[in-house]
Amino acid sequence: MSVFWYVALIAVIGVERLAELVVSKRNWVWSRERGGVEFGAGHYPVMVVLHVGLLAGCLVEVFVFQRPFIPALGWPMLAIVVAAQALRWWCITTLGHQWNTRVIVVPGGQRVTGGPYRLIPHPNYVAVVLEGIALPLVHSAWITALIFTVLNAELLRNRIKVENGALASLT
Repeated sequence: MSVFWYVALIAVIGVERLAELVVSKRNWVWSRERGGVEFGAGHYPVMVVLHVGLLAGCLVEVFVFQRPFIPALGWPMLAIVVAAQALRWWCITTLGHQWNTRVIVVPGGQRVTGGPYRLIPHPNYVAVVLEGIALPLVHSAWITALIFTVLNAELLRNRIKVENGALASLT
């Protein structure tokens, strides 16, 4: 995979993130109209910076350090990136109006237990973790993969605690 195609991949992921924000905003409005309450708003800007940093880091590291594409690493990592996107959109479609990039709970709402949620409690975060490791490694950007993974682990530790507390309010 040439650097051109890697840049194109990062651009596609960036556009996908923008599509998520459109869906999230629509669902935020839907939730607010039904009395939705946001939890943990303080960590949201950190999450946005971290995810933008992932995409920027992928490009900067590849260009600055002239990271090569290593087929034995790159192609399997690309497959994981694609699988992570599929899992993410399975989560989004399963949750419907309840999916959001923020933690919002609508009073009286029901906890979703279908789709990937019947298998694991936080499947969207599995997609985030997989993508955070695999996307940089498609083109050998191992520093970005390492930094994102460490910072994301701390963010997710907090986010999952907030989300579990918010979900507990449904019962």
